[in-house]
Amino acid sequence: YKMATRGITQLQKLRILYCERGGSSRALREFLSDGHVVRFAERHPETQIEVLVRPGRHPFVEGLYKTQVTSHQVCVKNFEDAREVTKVCYMMANRSGRKITKITTPILTDTPSVQGIWTPFLNLQHEEPFEVSILPPEMVEAASTTSTSTTV
Repeated sequence: YKMATRGITQLQKLRILYCERGGSSRALREFLSDGHVVRFAERHPETQIEVLVRPGRHPFVEGLYKTQVTSHQVCVKNFEDAREVTKVCYMMANRSGRKITKITTPILTDTPSVQGIWTPFLNLQHEEPFEVSILPPEMVEAASTTSTSTTV
């Protein structure tokens, strides 16, 4: 599964930053040395992977996306093994790159949906089929004049 908008994968570049000697980078070094990064690169050929060494610093994975100017960083400090780092990389590949915003208030609109609000109880597959008939223009005019006369 790849996060795509209009068929274009959003993750442009994946930066992997780690320390060659630090204990907190052990899982990330295992991720790089055991070929996990190569398998990830083979499955995501459109994504550039950049590996940088930062001596004396904690490791992290940074994703640069096409949709936003900002990047997303995930700290991988003291992870147990390379599988956890692999999960982080796939999570970064499956993101859209947009900021996640929580909707706390109901959305109000001047043009509500004609279809109404969807509910799980709105399953019409078990309902009886119904017929739709087209009224002749005389009946439509008669109905519109009676409805306008009652509202005036």
